Amino acid sequence: MDIQTSFLDRLFESGLLIDTGVDGLYGRSAQFEDVIAAFERLIDRFGGADGAEVIRFPSGMNRAFFETSGYMKSFPQLAGTVHSFCGNELDHMSLLKCMEVGEDWTKDQEATDIVLTPAACYPLYPTVAKRGPLPESGALFDLQSYCFRHEPSKDPARQQLFRMREYVCMGTAKHVTDFRQSWMSRGVEMMTAVGLEITIDVANDPFFGRAGKMLANNQRDQKLKFELLIPITSSAKPTACMSFNYHQDAFGAKWGLNLEDGSVAHTACVGFGLERIALALLHHHGLNTVAWPESVRKALWG
Repeated sequence: MDIQTSFLDRLFESGLLIDTGVDGLYGRSAQFEDVIAAFERLIDRFGGADGAEVIRFPSGMNRAFFETSGYMKSFPQLAGTVHSFCGNELDHMSLLKCMEVGEDWTKDQEATDIVLTPAACYPLYPTVAKRGPLPESGALFDLQSYCFRHEPSKDPARQQLFRMREYVCMGTAKHVTDFRQSWMSRGVEMMTAVGLEITIDVANDPFFGRAGKMLANNQRDQKLKFELLIPITSSAKPTACMSFNYHQDAFGAKWGLNLEDGSVAHTACVGFGLERIALALLHHHGLNTVAWPESVRKALWG
């Protein structure tokens, strides 16, 4: 049995995660949720005084916005769409017959106007663009959402539906890169406070296909993405639990996000993988949170 499966089985046996029969799709216990809630309060203590506007989007987003984002050009392998039955009574009878004999009953489902949110910040950009020009001082947003990525795995740290907390900064290039640098320092301080050993390294997104390799290389060469890595199921390949991303003016140009002087806004974000951070804490400190080191419990629960 490999380390990933062993850890997942222990999480199931302890009741921290609940097996649904689908890899990467799990229920969560009260204890697991308590760890996430405690860590979110820690995030608030570090970022709450910054004055970010709090917005909470659902786990589905407008399909037209999703299409405009260009996500399918870069990550078609990860996307999830919402399909529904849109037929008549005869179509319904056909659907039921397919189910009775074990045939594919989904073949006549039609795409709706909703897709599953791939990252918490995706619905934000068109929302803010509709408001008009951003102030010269920029803007800061606090987001949290369930997100979907189609990558089933036995690795409990690679889930298909998971929560992402984000701070998104919009403004000048200097404003947003200073924001990113500040959160890289904060990230180290936060993880040290909860007793986790981390490294920060330059990274790239999982772009699809041959063209994606060039995009990934460019992203790394320009150091647009950094990840905070923590060993969970592998010391050789630690898991990205936070990311620090500078988008330059890509989203600003795409969505018409401008500053009051007419210049295109730059954007950056810091993302927290909440389930991954909870799993890192459980892996390093044990599955019984009551027995965690007092310093860690104090940092999380006071």
